[in-house]
Amino acid sequence: MRTLITTTIAALTLASCGNKDNQFDASGTFEAVETIVSAEASGLIKTLNIEEGQQLQAGQTIGYIDTVQLSLQKRQIEAQINAVLSRKPNIAAETAALQEELRHARQEQQRIANLVKADAATQKQLDDATSQINVIRKRITAQQTSLGTTTSSLSDEAQALQAQLAQIKDQLAKSEIVNDVEGSVITKYAEANEMTAMGKPLYKIANMTTITLRAYLTGDQFAKAKIGQKVKVFVDADAENYKSYEGTIEWISDKAEFTPKTIQTKDERANLVYAVKVKVKNDGLLKIGMYGEIKF
Repeated sequence: MRTLITTTIAALTLASCGNKDNQFDASGTFEAVETIVSAEASGLIKTLNIEEGQQLQAGQTIGYIDTVQLSLQKRQIEAQINAVLSRKPNIAAETAALQEELRHARQEQQRIANLVKADAATQKQLDDATSQINVIRKRITAQQTSLGTTTSSLSDEAQALQAQLAQIKDQLAKSEIVNDVEGSVITKYAEANEMTAMGKPLYKIANMTTITLRAYLTGDQFAKAKIGQKVKVFVDADAENYKSYEGTIEWISDKAEFTPKTIQTKDERANLVYAVKVKVKNDGLLKIGMYGEIKF
């Protein structure tokens, strides 16, 4: 009789465990979009005000890399630009003397023309006066062309320096470490007073306000899943109880794959499964890598 009771209890226990294993349609792990933020400049990290687990806002300045050398280069290039621009000629001032000479030549031509009309001067004198005007005009044109060439050359030189200045300003801006992604710091790779280089990781961040459960469905469950469908998501609250969340299917794989070894599906006999992503609003308890279950 005792043996029969023991056997019955064992059977009920196994049945209960079997029901617990099969009460969910699929299981998987939580993941989030993780972004590795790297340095955009090389040098000594002067400040880096972040800690793992800290919540950061987009656009928040969290530190900067030493900029002394860049600042000195900026001042040097600005001085060079001012020196180049100071050499640009003032075309009006440079040709003022010739313009005055031209004005006098025209007056002389007009005076001689009046004398020719009064038979007090010869035609040759008038022709010489006209020729003098043409000569002065050509001298003015030649000087304006020369001064224009000099101005253009100096402008090109200044533009090249302006491009260098823009590069320095861009490097100065990138020396300021600005967080571009809202989220929580997952991993910190660098500390203040350490040397860094362009492209070297500083920290990893992920937005945990909404987290994704990647679960796997068998072929017969695949037909039930639709993008936008609401499902129940369960995670372990303690050894015997679950905490539930509402989730939304946001992606369904169109290719079958072999069941991952760490995932237990409803039908353990199925070798091929389909991955789905379920978006869940995080209350702060869900973590990356945590296991979760879903039920339609």
